[in-house]
Amino acid sequence: MKKIIRISTVAQSLGTLLKGQLRFMNNHYEIIGIANKADMLDIVGKDEGIRTIAVDMSRTITPFRDLKNLYQLYLIFKKEKPFIIHTHTPKAGTLGMLAARLAGVPNRLHTVAGLPLLEATGLKRQLLNLVEKITYANATLILPNSYGLQFIIKEHKFTSDKKLKIIGKGSSNGINTNYFNKINISASLQNELKQTLNISDDDFVFIFVGRLVADKGINELISAFKRIFINYKKIKLLLVGSTESELDPLSSRTIKEIKLNKNIIALGWQEDVRPYFAISNALVFPSYREGFPNAVLQACAMELACIATDINGCNEIITHNKNGLLIRPKDEESLLQAMQYLINNPDKTKVFANSSRTVILKNYKNEIVWKELLDLYRSLET
Repeated sequence: MKKIIRISTVAQSLGTLLKGQLRFMNNHYEIIGIANKADMLDIVGKDEGIRTIAVDMSRTITPFRDLKNLYQLYLIFKKEKPFIIHTHTPKAGTLGMLAARLAGVPNRLHTVAGLPLLEATGLKRQLLNLVEKITYANATLILPNSYGLQFIIKEHKFTSDKKLKIIGKGSSNGINTNYFNKINISASLQNELKQTLNISDDDFVFIFVGRLVADKGINELISAFKRIFINYKKIKLLLVGSTESELDPLSSRTIKEIKLNKNIIALGWQEDVRPYFAISNALVFPSYREGFPNAVLQACAMELACIATDINGCNEIITHNKNGLLIRPKDEESLLQAMQYLINNPDKTKVFANSSRTVILKNYKNEIVWKELLDLYRSLET
């Protein structure tokens, strides 16, 4: 059986962002997973039924460690002799594509699920641009996970058109619509969770799911919520996700407000986000940049109205005034007005919610994305 090696910098990305996909592909090829953190990678291997190899990669620029990782990957590729290397995340992409080319791997695929460089400036931006170009130069195929990302890649001339391909309608993995279905969360569980979080039936509940960092728009979200709360006391904001204080910290004002405002409920990272979606009225997702946001896919599958920024990925899932509202990124006023609109127009909010799941079922089910990717893999067999 032919081998395919799938690589991500962080083990959690393989296990969460690609959940189920590796097991599916393992029915057709021998799939090997590579990422950092051996203990977490072992869990991914057991869950997906695949063999794994830990390589201690860092998400930040660490020249000596990166060179060591590059050599480790090269040795692994020479030993395993895969016919495809398929990478995810920036660092894994750069090291994986370069090592794969050096090792003579014929098919080198890199999925682009976001471009952190878009928020960088000056020397850092130039460095990130260079790293991106190195990744693309060593790949044989680049897979942007949204049409918007493909446009940006072309606009910046990172690679040629012939190297670019989108799987299906976008997304790296699609979504499990059987799992993300509101009917799975019982009324009794919802009521119990509401009581625990001190949420009443007449509260309007906004939810954010994702990393609590600046470029997800959290500073603007907290400021807008604080202002809305002056006039609307029956509102709550659920924050589901972990912080990254080293890479992209929130402002001290935002952190203070989250701690002091009893109507803002910071829940940290949650293994199962579905119960929190089930007790919410709307997802609010004011991110600055995305690839193809899983939180928006999940919220739509769980029949929520959505407020999202008018950026690539988000504006491919959300059609303005159909299944949600699109707002300008980094614009607190636009965000505030959208949140007020949903509060003041409950019937419209329900219309958005009812439309959301239909969009997901038509375009973004796991099976649709997996089959498209499998067809691509098969087309590369020699």
